[in-house]
Amino acid sequence: MSKLTGAEIVVECLKEQGVDTVFGYPGGAILNIYDALYQHQNEITHILTSHEQGAAHAADGYARATGRVGVCMATSGPGATNLVTGIATAYMDSVPVVAITCNVTNNLLGKDSFQEIDITGVTMPITKYNFIVKDVNRLATVIRRAFTIAQTGRPGPVLVDMTKDVTAALCEYERQEPEEIVRQSDTIREEDMDRAAEMIRKSRKPFIFVGGGAIIANASDELRAFARKIQAPVADSLMGKGAFDGTDELYTGMVGMHGTKTSNFGITEADLLIVVGARFSDRVTGNASKFAKNAKILQIDIDPAEINKNIKVDASIIGDAKLILRKLNARLDPMNHDEWIAHIERMKDMYPLRYDKSVLTGPFIVQTIEEVTKGEGIIVTEVGQHQMWAAQYFKYRRPRSLLTSGGLGTMGYGLGAAIGAKMACRDKTVINIAGDGCFRMNMNEIATATRYNIPIIEVVVNNHVLGMVRQWQTLFYGKRYSQTILNDSVDFVKLAEAMGAKAYRVTQKEELAPVLREAISLNIPVLIDCQISCDEKVFPMVSPGAPIADAFDDTDLKIN
Repeated sequence: MSKLTGAEIVVECLKEQGVDTVFGYPGGAILNIYDALYQHQNEITHILTSHEQGAAHAADGYARATGRVGVCMATSGPGATNLVTGIATAYMDSVPVVAITCNVTNNLLGKDSFQEIDITGVTMPITKYNFIVKDVNRLATVIRRAFTIAQTGRPGPVLVDMTKDVTAALCEYERQEPEEIVRQSDTIREEDMDRAAEMIRKSRKPFIFVGGGAIIANASDELRAFARKIQAPVADSLMGKGAFDGTDELYTGMVGMHGTKTSNFGITEADLLIVVGARFSDRVTGNASKFAKNAKILQIDIDPAEINKNIKVDASIIGDAKLILRKLNARLDPMNHDEWIAHIERMKDMYPLRYDKSVLTGPFIVQTIEEVTKGEGIIVTEVGQHQMWAAQYFKYRRPRSLLTSGGLGTMGYGLGAAIGAKMACRDKTVINIAGDGCFRMNMNEIATATRYNIPIIEVVVNNHVLGMVRQWQTLFYGKRYSQTILNDSVDFVKLAEAMGAKAYRVTQKEELAPVLREAISLNIPVLIDCQISCDEKVFPMVSPGAPIADAFDDTDLKIN
């Protein structure tokens, strides 16, 4: 057992947890930790982002791409508060992140000292747990607990704040093995399993709705076997993309405001809705009182707080989705719902996704990315129309292949997250699909990618407007385009080149595939500015507050 400074203990605890990459930005209060990182730079890679928000999103992207804990760091005051949006993004989507911040010394706490902020108070509503460490003897225990909490049960972000004098103080340190993370099985009750199995056996029109919880639980194999065994169509939420193979014949597309008509109508007609790891977001349910109105609802979730929170359910099983599906598969015999599946197939034929194929459009860009990448790699998005097109038109075959801000809807998320994903998965192509409004939020992270030569591809779907907000203004606000037009002189190609990236501008659909192939082959940071019409819209759509059975598209608008 040896004596180390608090800063050295932080680094040793990160090494204990198998952390190989951290994202952050130094400052006065956290300098001792950065000095310790300098001594261990061959063991832990530090990525200096352009802004602390980028560091939080990068840690989030690292975690989503791998399932491991992402780590970000920032100094006191504004450094810590700049992490807040990224922490909230991770919280809403149940992403395991540990944020490490440092504060002023103990004797200066509570005195409005220079760059002092009560960051644990600020982040209490948006973390799974948070700590402030004022005694170096507690430091190693707290950091270890932070990693365990972040990964246990329903994952989420944990913040550890410590005073600067703690990072300088000496303390005995002894290495420990990380605590084993055990799947949650003690809450899986036999009577709940029996009731669920009976509901499934009695169903004639079952429908499976899968969310991000199935990905977190690594339950894709069990989900596939379950869908086959009970012969049920499968729809997903935005966060559930890739939990079930998007090319599978049982797959019907996304549910909700911009879900497919087949999924929305199918859930409305179903007699049993089996919900796996989804939280019934308002963007999924539409009018909650009319959601799945003909169905009994069986909810499978690890968090008991989600049961009956947004939608009243008829039965539930609480616990790890992988274990629950495995148990259900063992209890059930193969079922036949040929007539129901044939009806769903007819709806797929009647209500396909459609777009104008004569010009360069958002859907064409997404489909071309899928074609060039052969559906492999990792797709990251910002938030808005391009995000919905990425959800609708790219067929995600595997979990952790779409990284996107679902719950918080964070513009500016994608570029930092793409950097984090690429650092975690260096052998995979990582493409961030952005809108021009989102790109403006955190475009400075292009400089981070070029500083470290992190070969991400930034595809900007550039319609010179805030597309999704403008779509709402068109449909619901009498075309009063208040503050949504971005038609100015900013040149994204020159801007990216000025930050050291290779950049292209695409105006014709025939140009896109060759540019994408070249961008992938270069293996350097690349931006592709794709110019599309400002009048493109995301369809189908459900009006806010309407039931999902009222989904409409441009054809319906012309009829009405």
